[in-house]
Amino acid sequence: MRDEEAGAEPQDKTVTVVHVMRHGEVENPEGVLYGRLPGYHLSALGREMADRVAEHLAERDITHVGASPLERAQETATPIAKAHGLDIATDERLIEAGNVFQGKTFGVGDGALRRPENWRHLRNPFRPSWGEPYLDQVVRMRGALERAKDAAKGHEAVLVSHQLPVWILRSFVEGRRLWHDPRNRQCTLASLTSFTFLGDRLLAVGYTEPARDLVPEHLRAGARPVKGAKGFGA
Repeated sequence: MRDEEAGAEPQDKTVTVVHVMRHGEVENPEGVLYGRLPGYHLSALGREMADRVAEHLAERDITHVGASPLERAQETATPIAKAHGLDIATDERLIEAGNVFQGKTFGVGDGALRRPENWRHLRNPFRPSWGEPYLDQVVRMRGALERAKDAAKGHEAVLVSHQLPVWILRSFVEGRRLWHDPRNRQCTLASLTSFTFLGDRLLAVGYTEPARDLVPEHLRAGARPVKGAKGFGA
């Protein structure tokens, strides 16, 4: 994403759109933060979300579909790729953010913040100290975005990833600080964060929720967490 010189007309006027999608709902009855753990698949509702987005994008000029290697992302990408007769390009850079709490419950009212063994991982929310640094996520997600832009030049691409990496990418390109309150992320299940390029220049970032009516209220963008509710991980 290179900025054009001030006032100069871009030489390449090719328009390309890359939709970065968060996967659908995951089957997670224990309510753990599953992170990068294998074996977490879409729930029946999650598959319905994926189908809904595939229908939403059916008439779009999609020529490239990529996804994180994790099952939930691959399963979300499958109906989109199928609708356009494409194979899924697996990209490790789209994977979920690393997190030391994966495999554990870490939510509202479960007492995780009161456990002394967790305190050392919570000392620096700006990096963050409990997982993959935000800047590392920016670097890899920008690389995946650039690759998809080049692969779909003049057309559209879809990349299926996970909530935190998608939000960090958007925050970076929109000039926001990377540390944030997770409750304020605008990146709900099966949402599309769309990057429009003119040549190599980023023109606009858009956000849509084609499956909003299927998303439980407590999991929608901006919703406050509900004690005891399932839906951990991203």
